[in-house]
Amino acid sequence: MKRLLQQLPGRNGVVPTSGFSARLTVFAAAAMTFLAVFVLGLAQVANGIADRWQSELVDSATLRVAAPADELDSQTDAALEILRMTPGITSAELVTAEDQIALLEPWFGAHVPLAQLDLPRLIAIRRDSSGFDPEGLRLRLQAEVPGAVLDDHERWRTPLLAAAERLTNIANLSLLLIATTMAVIVALAAQSALAANDRLIGVLRVVGATDGYITRVFTTRFTLRAMCGAAAGAIVGKLLLTLVPVLPRSGLMSGTAATLSWPWLIALPAMVAVLAYVTTWWAANRTLKGLT
Repeated sequence: MKRLLQQLPGRNGVVPTSGFSARLTVFAAAAMTFLAVFVLGLAQVANGIADRWQSELVDSATLRVAAPADELDSQTDAALEILRMTPGITSAELVTAEDQIALLEPWFGAHVPLAQLDLPRLIAIRRDSSGFDPEGLRLRLQAEVPGAVLDDHERWRTPLLAAAERLTNIANLSLLLIATTMAVIVALAAQSALAANDRLIGVLRVVGATDGYITRVFTTRFTLRAMCGAAAGAIVGKLLLTLVPVLPRSGLMSGTAATLSWPWLIALPAMVAVLAYVTTWWAANRTLKGLT
């Protein structure tokens, strides 16, 4: 990277090839891009979990049948018959006791004797794209199967979507703060470098160099420094994301890992370069106007 920076345009003393301002620009771009990679990666994990839960819950429902032991079988059969005759329901299958225990073990642990508990009967319902009328189905079940309780998963979907939206907003706000912080740091570094070379700038003006030329040299050098730092930060962030543990295989959250696609890793340094270019151009013009 040092050799690349030394070969950049303007290596004529106008912009120092090293020093505090140069190191600050590279470090700020690398650190901010590293944080952006983590924000995007973890946001994708949260959105992925929300999408998975949404896709699983939107087409499903659950019916719980709790009744005295001598009526449990008859009420379960009656509930299955009603569900299979209800428009909008594609399937209604009884969840076996073994499957219920397997679903409960991750929450209670294997040491709890779940098989000895008086578990209610569960019926898994799948609906088509048009869906069914949950209120009408509840009224019919209440009349014919008093021990049945329908859960259409609406109470799970609504807060889940709200949480996913809040996480997205937080991620967007974090990215905005990261970009603002980097822009301020790059602007201060550019102003510092220009102020430190005020005598040299004065000499350049005497020999005919225009402020446009000086601004272009500073902008080019600081933009490429920022892009190199951003590329390094993106690569390090991508590598460290692989160390984030994958969520255990338990239900709908199985196999979710923090990651970031390569197009994002290419786009981030480019966006940092654009931000650095605009910021440095503004800072250089503003500083040169103040130098007499």
